[in-house]
Amino acid sequence: MKLVKAQVTYYRSIADSEEFRVEDDVTCLVGKNESGKTNALQALFRLKPIENKAFDKVVDFPANMGRKRRELGEAAVPVIAATFRYDDHEIKMIEEDLGHGALASREFTRTVGYGARYFSHTVNEAAIVNHLRSGFDLPASVAGDIAKAKTVAQLLAAIDALDEPTAGATATADRIRSWRDQRVQLYLIDEYAEPYMPHFVYFGDYDIMPGKVSIPDLMARQKDGTLERGEKALISLLDMAGVSLDEFSVTDNHERLIRELENTSNAITEEVFEYWSQNTDLEVDLKVLQAEAGARAPLNVGPILQVRVRNRRHGVTVPFDDRSRGFVWFFSFLAYFNKVEENTKGDLILLLDEPGLSLHGRAQEDLLKLIDERLATKHQVIYTTHSPFMVSPRHFERVRTVIDHIDGGTKVSEEIFRADTDTAFPLLAAMGIEMTQTLFVADDTLLVEGPSDMIYLEILGDAAESTGRTGLDPRWVVTPIGGSGKLSTFATLLGANKINVAVLVDSSTKDVQAVQQLRANDQMARNGLVEIKEFTGAADADIEDLFPREFYLELVNRAYVNELTTPINPGDLNAKDPRIVRQIEAHFKKNKVAGGKFNHYKPARTYLREQASLPDLDATTLDLIEKLFQRLNSLIRKTKK
Repeated sequence: MKLVKAQVTYYRSIADSEEFRVEDDVTCLVGKNESGKTNALQALFRLKPIENKAFDKVVDFPANMGRKRRELGEAAVPVIAATFRYDDHEIKMIEEDLGHGALASREFTRTVGYGARYFSHTVNEAAIVNHLRSGFDLPASVAGDIAKAKTVAQLLAAIDALDEPTAGATATADRIRSWRDQRVQLYLIDEYAEPYMPHFVYFGDYDIMPGKVSIPDLMARQKDGTLERGEKALISLLDMAGVSLDEFSVTDNHERLIRELENTSNAITEEVFEYWSQNTDLEVDLKVLQAEAGARAPLNVGPILQVRVRNRRHGVTVPFDDRSRGFVWFFSFLAYFNKVEENTKGDLILLLDEPGLSLHGRAQEDLLKLIDERLATKHQVIYTTHSPFMVSPRHFERVRTVIDHIDGGTKVSEEIFRADTDTAFPLLAAMGIEMTQTLFVADDTLLVEGPSDMIYLEILGDAAESTGRTGLDPRWVVTPIGGSGKLSTFATLLGANKINVAVLVDSSTKDVQAVQQLRANDQMARNGLVEIKEFTGAADADIEDLFPREFYLELVNRAYVNELTTPINPGDLNAKDPRIVRQIEAHFKKNKVAGGKFNHYKPARTYLREQASLPDLDATTLDLIEKLFQRLNSLIRKTKK
């Protein structure tokens, strides 16, 4: 059974959320702080909570709607109305019980609120009646009224009117009378809708396991039902070990308890690290201690159970509370969830409130993996977030925006890009992250300084291949980064993301030394810094120096035909400078061409646009270019077989 859609009314910041759809696997509620995301989850939780939790009209009714509350008086008020859909297996059971086509719809609605608890279930009563009377085997002389019955009530009345009902008719009448109020709708609710409706499990950022507890205090509060959810997570861990709290009172039993706790914590730790990639050198230890002198209640009464985290890399243990809150949340949730899943018959709907709040961006990716691969394969998941790393750009269909409007209160909507800028920010950021990782970078990324370099590499590659020479390997994704000063930063970031990075730079680039240092940190390909001077033979060279001098001047003259009074000739330039671009920059500045500023991109754009009318490159230049491409292609990461 799946939750299909829901609507929340008269709950805290929500006057009317409006109806919103829920995905079959994962739904993500995105909104800024205090937008009402938690309120939406808490309302859903009360549909069928795994723990007893009811609405309180005094506490939960919107504080700014006192007049409306007085108008409603003692009337039952719906808060959460949710539509569920039977799955194929459940439909098969219903139709075997009540006949083919017994349901007018696969869906039903459950409503819970202040004094309101009811189902809305539509049935095909005629089909059900036809199925019920199919086994009566009555003689034709007395079957007339039975055949005319269209409702269950009419069928029961017709059976009661028979002078000599058959055993089948009597059994059917007895069955109908066993139904609540003798109504088939209520029978369906009692037999199928209520039992098969999923339980709701809520887990928030503050529901983490405590690092130290007094066993007697824990036992007392378990008995009177005042345990916090984090403490329930700890008891879940003990339950999984087959350990009861009573066993801690036996002083000669601690060694066996510790061993059982170690086995269980190892099992949970192993599952955590299936999805937690941040630090795989951690493990959880549970220890039984005596109360410390002067400890504050309730920790002044032992025995004390302490949870510690061991860091194998550094050979130390620290209290559970002092570890990264993200790891603590991961461990606490899995301990709690595994026990709930084990003890609950049927489906679950998991409500995770800001689950990635304390996690690093990469750890939030681990959490999304946990949700997709471990949780959503069996249960529906609805979670809240305001982090771009918790929004999957491959699944924007999962997103529902949550906005607290000044006039209307909290609204939940599928129209995600009609949201205000604050609400849409995580979505736009998620798109940006995805575009950065897919559109401009790949497994093999070649960084160049600007777009002109990218254009030249594309055109020169075509020119080389058209003459049977080696061009640039198509597996390279050429990424211009907007200036030489950014080279080391981009190389560091992409290398840290396990991408094979090479860098093509002008020999004069000031960032070359910083880029060279990255090789020692394995953040770029071995010999991955490629300088143009390796191919020109000059001590200082740009990519433009790969061209014959006259050829590049032709590009410049065509690009600046409207700014130049006469074309630039080789004699107009300072031939002592090894770099053609620097020579042209000096000429532009001296003669105030184009305001004295030379744009490297304009000749490249001209080459791209007018290459058909330009002379072919000579063999010597093409041989030089082939060497450049062979050098770059040698840096492609070898594919593992």
